[in-house]
Amino acid sequence: MMALGRRMRERVEHALRTEGITMRHLSALGHLSRDSGISYSELARRASVTPQSMQATLMRLEERGAVQRTTDSGRGRTARLVVTDEGTRLLGLGRDAIAELDRVLADEAGAEDVGRLTPVLLRALVALGARADG
Repeated sequence: MMALGRRMRERVEHALRTEGITMRHLSALGHLSRDSGISYSELARRASVTPQSMQATLMRLEERGAVQRTTDSGRGRTARLVVTDEGTRLLGLGRDAIAELDRVLADEAGAEDVGRLTPVLLRALVALGARADG
């Protein structure tokens, strides 16, 4: 499963390479699109990276015009970042790349096997997430 996940990430990142973004950028954009008030620390926790690493990721997205800061940054302040039209476009490209992978896997495995496998993998994901958090 780890090899499959790594291969899938590589395929998505290859599709996004011309845009200069990675899965980490895409993940941050996804979280921000759902919760624009989220803190750097919370974004970092969700991505399993350090807050400093997430800050660098967000700085790259800001430079790229994919996110916009709507508050002044500063020690002890929560920076409010919102996804711009460019960020929404990049999210769409990422979703398209992931949907293409889903199509490839469905074509190879068949709809019946995917239908059986998906709920099993989702239950495993939930079980592992629950154990890691508590």
